[in-house]
Amino acid sequence: MKRRSFLATALAAASTLPLHAQEKRPMRILLRSSWQTVNIGDIAHTPGMLALLEKHLPHAEVTLWPSLVDRGVDKLLLARFPKLRIALSRDEKENALAGCDFFLHGSGPGMVGHKEAELARKAGKAYGFGGITLSDDEIKQHRGLLAEAKFVFLRDSDSMLALMAAGVRGSGIEFGPDATFAIDLRDEAAADALLKQHGLEAGKFLCAVPRLRWTPYWEIHPGSRKPDPEKIRVNGEFAEKDHAKLREAITAWVRETGMRVLLTPEMSYAVPLLKTLLHDKLPDDVKPKVGYLDRYLLTAEACSVYARAAAIVSMEQHSPIMGIAAGVPSVLVRQPTDTRKGRMWYDLGMEHWVFEIDESTGKQIGERVVAIGRDLPAARLAAAKARDRAKERMAVMIEAITGSS
Repeated sequence: MKRRSFLATALAAASTLPLHAQEKRPMRILLRSSWQTVNIGDIAHTPGMLALLEKHLPHAEVTLWPSLVDRGVDKLLLARFPKLRIALSRDEKENALAGCDFFLHGSGPGMVGHKEAELARKAGKAYGFGGITLSDDEIKQHRGLLAEAKFVFLRDSDSMLALMAAGVRGSGIEFGPDATFAIDLRDEAAADALLKQHGLEAGKFLCAVPRLRWTPYWEIHPGSRKPDPEKIRVNGEFAEKDHAKLREAITAWVRETGMRVLLTPEMSYAVPLLKTLLHDKLPDDVKPKVGYLDRYLLTAEACSVYARAAAIVSMEQHSPIMGIAAGVPSVLVRQPTDTRKGRMWYDLGMEHWVFEIDESTGKQIGERVVAIGRDLPAARLAAAKARDRAKERMAVMIEAITGSS
């Protein structure tokens, strides 16, 4: 017998499930998230959204439809959320879609799960997008899917304005920050060991995170991604220019505050860059106070490390979001090849902690980071205020699920 399709399964379930049965049982939410595991930020979207669902819809039954939960990410999620169901097989995914009351597309760089959202739409399921960035091409290609969603929460105002400018309007189109702002994962034992290894004292070190202008996915996935000559050229042109500015900020921090620095990767490819682009090119008087990781670390350990830092300066987006989630002052150094998501820093009132790299000098970045180190109580208060703003908007985002289903 021919295997039943996702859509046929969902339609059959919708037609046979009595309404009163849905009223007597907990709400079932299918979360489409967990896009990749070579990036602690992509890992972080999921536990952030799960923490929000746990807080605002504590009785809901949540099933995760992931792209990837390898590298131990499945265990990391289940340790924090033991009631979570993870749909891995085709049958599990079919059943989760058929039985859900609401399909939630989680935070991410775009409509990564648009195919599954389309299945939900065709099956007559209520669905929404929670904390995504949109490109103009995505808006054009998926206009109907976006227009029929119960809500579309954009994690940056630039995406929201682009969607409205394209004529997709409605009360369900709102600003809703990346769910990573709600993350509360921790691996304290791993952080204890890491701080001890690098001679770091909680609250008295800076974390610095590098980034190439284009993520070299052809190196991460050589079997499935072909090298992109233009992106390779751009990375080669700007790697030294960009990281010279980050080194200047690190140098200023060490010399002006006397505190140490830990160089950390947000993505797996960046591990060797910590040494070659940052540490090895620092002044001789600064190097002894700067340590670097020689391995990739998962999100729970990273969150515990960031929570103990005095501050974070990062060319990546999600390490500073994890910092703000823990109330740690975090400076974003934004590259022009990054997406609209960097607008979040402005939207949440952190314009004093974001630098457009081509419009900023290393000295300017360093002065701002040093200012944080010189008045940590005031900086922590500012970080807490930004976190509270994000939480207010994320609460509205989750409440829209029950208001729309």
